[in-house]
Amino acid sequence: MPPQPDIYAFDCEWAPDIEAGRRILHLPREMSGREVLQAMWKDGGATEEDPEPFLKTIRCRVVSIVSVVRSQGADGRPVLRLARLPENPDDPAQDETYILRRFLVDGIGRHSPVLVGYNSRASDIHILAQRAFVKGLSVPRFAEKAEAKPWNSPDCDLMDLLGGRGRGLSASLNEIAELSGIPGKIGTTGDDVAGLFYGRDGEPPDYRRIVDYNTFDAITTYLVWLRMRFFRGAIGAAEYAAEKALARDFTMREAAAPGGAYLEKFLARWRELDPALFGSGQEQSLTCRE
Repeated sequence: MPPQPDIYAFDCEWAPDIEAGRRILHLPREMSGREVLQAMWKDGGATEEDPEPFLKTIRCRVVSIVSVVRSQGADGRPVLRLARLPENPDDPAQDETYILRRFLVDGIGRHSPVLVGYNSRASDIHILAQRAFVKGLSVPRFAEKAEAKPWNSPDCDLMDLLGGRGRGLSASLNEIAELSGIPGKIGTTGDDVAGLFYGRDGEPPDYRRIVDYNTFDAITTYLVWLRMRFFRGAIGAAEYAAEKALARDFTMREAAAPGGAYLEKFLARWRELDPALFGSGQEQSLTCRE
């Protein structure tokens, strides 16, 4: 069996970019960052009911990218690992440019993975392209992916089949996941990211919580992708069960590793939604074949 390409089941988080707000809105340097944010939201159509509206992606900065990376081991079986960016949220050197370079150049540029996301073509891919462009990065392999038509690309946007974009047809990742026995949003949503990044209501910034939340979404995306493979007949019932067991064991190992306690919330919800997966405690064999 020929080597299979790596799979990156990924998710991206972003927050308003204060420097972008200063430049685009021609705001004075003496204006505080908090005042710039308020001006950006006002320009973006803020109302009393929605004081912090969704801003154009070009006016935002990428603050986190997390992938569940699936690669082929020496024995041909799949191997899973987490790739969390920034690796150290407390290191100021791991800024937006660092995150973009690590994902787009060191990751996609060197390994040419298949990208799996949810609404990734309409959101994540666009902001990654925009922000890499304005940061002056050269990312030819990613540019090819961003320009490719869906029918000419191996990359997978799960929302293309499951999400719909017409009235009454849309389905969020959270809805698809929860109804499929997979953990969705747990305590944090995308609406919280700006407040966590800059701090809010006297609370200090909590950058690590953003990366943890981003990790939940990446694992959820991977689990939805596995279910999609079964749905489309790429794998049978026995292999799908073994794939879920592999993902379960991987997540449990990550939770037990130093710094992994945040994943206990994800595992607790997963046990509630899919108790059979955790009931027997018996490992299932996995032979990965397309």
